Amino acid sequence: MSVYSLNSLSSLDSFSPLASRGTSRRPTARPTTTATSVAAQDIICAVSESRGVSSTVGLAFVNLATAEAVLCQICDSQTYVKTIIKIGVFEPSEILFMNTAKESKLRYIIQENLPDPIFTFLDRRWWTEKTGHEYVERLAFSEEVDLLKVTLGGNYFAACCFAAVLKYVEVELQRSFTSHSLRIRFEPSQGSMTIDLATIVSLELIQNLQNAKSKESLFGLLNETLTPMGARLLRASILQPSTERVRLTARYNAVEDLATKEDMFVSVRQALKGFIDADKVLTAITLVPTKRTIQYVEQSVNNVIMLKTYVSAIKNIFQALGAAQSDLLLTIRELCVPEGHRSVEELIDATLNGHVAYQSKPLDLRNQRIYCVKAGVNSLLDVARQTYKEANSDATELIEKLSGMSEIVTVHE
Repeated sequence: MSVYSLNSLSSLDSFSPLASRGTSRRPTARPTTTATSVAAQDIICAVSESRGVSSTVGLAFVNLATAEAVLCQICDSQTYVKTIIKIGVFEPSEILFMNTAKESKLRYIIQENLPDPIFTFLDRRWWTEKTGHEYVERLAFSEEVDLLKVTLGGNYFAACCFAAVLKYVEVELQRSFTSHSLRIRFEPSQGSMTIDLATIVSLELIQNLQNAKSKESLFGLLNETLTPMGARLLRASILQPSTERVRLTARYNAVEDLATKEDMFVSVRQALKGFIDADKVLTAITLVPTKRTIQYVEQSVNNVIMLKTYVSAIKNIFQALGAAQSDLLLTIRELCVPEGHRSVEELIDATLNGHVAYQSKPLDLRNQRIYCVKAGVNSLLDVARQTYKEANSDATELIEKLSGMSEIVTVHE
């Protein structure tokens, strides 16, 4: 498969950032609120529209925090209501347009209806359908490639947006996904309820109008989730409720199954408490920077330790759902069978010590990074660890000696 060459594109001249408040910097993190603590993710959006009278809009969202891409193609009205709602649901940190669309009606409508949008304008050649299909073939899960290519075959603008947003991530942000590691899905404009942004705000679906940090909103009241992934799914379900009978029926049956089996319900909640933010960990492993730094290498060790913790927690879900009868819960249990992740577990166990678990305190985490790899895996690492151990021992002895001379009491943790 041919890979699109970066040499055919100009690196910096193609970019022209524009912010609605006069800044061209990458957007900084917003103050943490009940809503943004879940929604604040690094999402890049590319937008393209047809030139004809009928407004067909293509959208591509790439979430750099969860390694997920969502593609849409919407037949919209002249006021672009559906497009505004879709972008508002995802709350992208940056919106990409063609440089020929600086004065377009769509761009002005987005600027007027979304809070502080950050626009970046790229050359028209970044929006190419062929490149979009090549990215799908290279990055999508192997079993989904054929279906996605067929779907994108009839959605030209969505494919072009997908090409632009991924090329921007690679060239400007200097990050790239490893092969077959990006979750890609196509969201048709049908199948979900449309709720405009004014209604979302006035009904306090996500955030309280009086106090942004208050949990007194629909999302805050319903959010009894135990994992970050569950909180993100709940937020998306509130903003875009499904209207598909099959999906709703499956969820109702799963709720009934859990409600009538208290032991299983308690076991599932207990098992979920051991889960880390799996989406972000898997993304950190698969999203590779162009230039590797010491900080990246250190974080990579942390990510593998977190992956070990995540894989170890999957079997608890499998056991907790032993009495499940609904189709949805049975599907989840089937995805959690030990055989599905055994190969990953074996690779981790061959390298890391069995007692290693992710730590949140900086000192504990540093010690975990140093001693997590088994002895004998790397001789240079063994020598370095022995040197580190001896240096620590010498430092401790010196401190005790100086303390004795100065009559200073030292506190050992």
